[in-house]
Amino acid sequence: MQRILVVEDEMQIARTLRDYLEVAGFDVTVVGDGSAALASARGDRPDLVVLDLGLPGMDGLDVASELRRTSTTPIVMLTARGEESDRIVGLELGADDYLVKPFSPKELVARVRAVLRRTNGTTAGAEVMRAAGVEVDLPKMRARVDGRAVDLTPTEFQLLATFVREPGRVFTRGQLLDALHGVTVDTYERAIDAHVKNLRRKIEPEVGHPRYVLTVHGVGYRFADA
Repeated sequence: MQRILVVEDEMQIARTLRDYLEVAGFDVTVVGDGSAALASARGDRPDLVVLDLGLPGMDGLDVASELRRTSTTPIVMLTARGEESDRIVGLELGADDYLVKPFSPKELVARVRAVLRRTNGTTAGAEVMRAAGVEVDLPKMRARVDGRAVDLTPTEFQLLATFVREPGRVFTRGQLLDALHGVTVDTYERAIDAHVKNLRRKIEPEVGHPRYVLTVHGVGYRFADA
């Protein structure tokens, strides 16, 4: 049974999320503050963290940043902050997805399942793909760049796999979101820019002059085909 850590200080919301996730077949732990979240994440090693950004004391963004120092555990953010800057900051810290309150608990369950599918490497096609010196091993969820292993979050890995599968193809942001989620979802398209930024930070020799993930202005992105 996959384990979900829910970090939410509003207990009514936390209980609702716990109930829906448990009915969906997950083992759920609920904590109400950042310090408890970090302790639980380190001790219990959950398969995914549902993280509210508006926590008392230690802010959710600080929790996400600290988790990403030592772990690639998937993170789904919950936030009442509708501003674009808050969403982008969370994604650039390494969150895999986000939901803005109020939201449907059923949608959260669907998002959690989608992110966990990325973690489990459920990707069609060849098991090991190579392009422009980048190797993606789907069953093992491992990536290498010029022989160097790189640690990627599930979303970053799935994004790289999508690119490497079709080098040279131009993807719109919407197409990349669909590839990550498996279905068309109501997600802010510029979220892809944050995921690409994180991926470039890990695989590019020079982030300011990308060699692999190239911007196609006014359209989206493509992966180098040579």
